[in-house]
Amino acid sequence: MSKSRNLIISTALASTLVAGPALAEKFGLGREALPEEIAAWNVDIAPDGTGLPAGSGDAFTGEEVFAEACAICHGDFAEGRDNWPKLAGGEGTLADKDPLKTVGSYWPYLSTVWDYVNRSMPFGNAQSLTADEVYAITAYILYSNDLVDDDFVLSNENFMDVELPNAEGFIIDDRAETEYPIFNVACMSDCKESVEITMRAAVLDVTPEDEGTEAEEVAQTETEAPAAEEVAAAEPAEEAPAMAALDMELVAAGEKVFKKCKSCHTVGEGAKNKTGPGLNMIVGAPVGAVDGFKYSKPMKAAAEAGQTWTEEELAAFFAAPRKYMKGTKMSFNGLKKEADIAAVIEFLKNNGN
Repeated sequence: MSKSRNLIISTALASTLVAGPALAEKFGLGREALPEEIAAWNVDIAPDGTGLPAGSGDAFTGEEVFAEACAICHGDFAEGRDNWPKLAGGEGTLADKDPLKTVGSYWPYLSTVWDYVNRSMPFGNAQSLTADEVYAITAYILYSNDLVDDDFVLSNENFMDVELPNAEGFIIDDRAETEYPIFNVACMSDCKESVEITMRAAVLDVTPEDEGTEAEEVAQTETEAPAAEEVAAAEPAEEAPAMAALDMELVAAGEKVFKKCKSCHTVGEGAKNKTGPGLNMIVGAPVGAVDGFKYSKPMKAAAEAGQTWTEEELAAFFAAPRKYMKGTKMSFNGLKKEADIAAVIEFLKNNGN
């Protein structure tokens, strides 16, 4: 049989196979899906809460589930790792040249969070979480964005009471009706002879920088900051004040609060550096002084300036780390309650001080 003959037969066969419903009906191919089969696929959750199963979960439990199932990609505090998405932060950045789009800053509907976690997460083991675990993880993501307290319980009953900050930040896309008709046809003649750079890809860090950039000025400032030895030589050493008696009830409360920190920090006997430095002897110690830990540039600059972790400075840092020290690698959003801050400081004073 010739090649042309083969081609004719193959084309005819292809035309027959795509004949459609008539062929399926004739040969009895397929069947109607069973109700339970449809239900297994029908897991989407609508913005109005339609489809949510009964269940509940609190942010504290969500933190534990998140650490086990999600933190490997999204970080212990939903801050993201490597190129995996950040789920927390970005408040007030949507108008910036490099906005941080997270659940707290950008997403309009909480149902999208629940739906995506339930449908697709954890990566490589999708739909392995129970409904209560998904509620707990969603609650923890809300907490990581400072939208709820750590004892908040999310359920199908109060789900619609939660409104994300950017819920009103989206509009209907009507460009096809309002804008496309007035667009000019693309230039096909009398085009520009030369191509010029009209914007700089500063966000991508691919456009060469001019001399005297902000990055160089920051580096120069850090270089010019006085060394710790110079500060010590210029100012007479002061004796450390005697440690006041500890409030052991407050220490016990601080130990519970410190659970929020344990994924990155350790204290007590055998404490070592992890994602964050070990915190033995931290109260009253110089900033950035833990041996073997690689600190961020702003932390190094504070160290070179002779800053000390007094109880007041620690309290300010624990309340809002990234606000207190812009550029810190500390990803935790901070402790909201003054009582928790006082307790964890007392706990740290009892460990190694």
